[in-house]
Amino acid sequence: MNEVNVMNVTGPEHWIVFDFETTDFIWDVLAWMRNYWWKCFYYTAIYLVVIFTGKLYMSNRPKFDLRNLLALWSGLLAIFSIIGTIRTTPELFHILYHHGFYYSICSHSYYTHDNVCAFWSTLFALSKIVELGDTVFIVLRKQPLIFLHWYHHITVIYFTWYSYALLMGTSRWYIVMNYFVHSWMYSYYALKAMGYKPSRFIAMMITTMQLVQMVAGFFVTSAAYYYITNGEKECQATSLNAICGLLMYFSYFVLFAMYFYKTYMSGKSRTKVE
Repeated sequence: MNEVNVMNVTGPEHWIVFDFETTDFIWDVLAWMRNYWWKCFYYTAIYLVVIFTGKLYMSNRPKFDLRNLLALWSGLLAIFSIIGTIRTTPELFHILYHHGFYYSICSHSYYTHDNVCAFWSTLFALSKIVELGDTVFIVLRKQPLIFLHWYHHITVIYFTWYSYALLMGTSRWYIVMNYFVHSWMYSYYALKAMGYKPSRFIAMMITTMQLVQMVAGFFVTSAAYYYITNGEKECQATSLNAICGLLMYFSYFVLFAMYFYKTYMSGKSRTKVE
């Protein structure tokens, strides 16, 4: 058993903290999420109806170009992800260096003891709704809408909002990893939309990052499940959340591995995924 109360874990001293990062906005969102996080099932149901209805509507109509709008959309999400990475990564490194791996998994101090990380964690959870807009571009530009794309979008919302409502300790890992990978991914999409042609190696590297993210997420979630089932009562995690996370990350790994093989090893054309 670990003897130190995880709630006493301290956060890093940020070199600069903006006023908007210390507002009570995060607590309002948390209160709403704890009562209504399940409404994401309604939102994603609307999302699925809209995209598949839109796909049917566009089937006999010319595609929209939307390159400039797509470049702006992807560019803004890239900037958001880069800033999110910069603002949340120091907290993870601080916890690992000063308190160890157990606390990085089991302490939700990233939210309760670090206003900066709490603010960007809140924006992270809300951004999963915004990112559904990616699919609108796919539908209107008549690009292939593969299962991995929409499955990934909706299940990420389910797990992110569920974990946010519970303030899971493992979320600090999920947030940092996803911000980092999205920094690369959306930057790549923005460059492509602007007419640049990044090398195939960059695309392969990003998909590899996504696979590594799934492996790391599975490992972190497995660790949380181990701590919970071995009597670590202070661990800010639940067995149900961990099981959901394990199923999610395993399914992502299988789907992204299949995508990697089809796209980069079988010689077939590339398809956009998130």
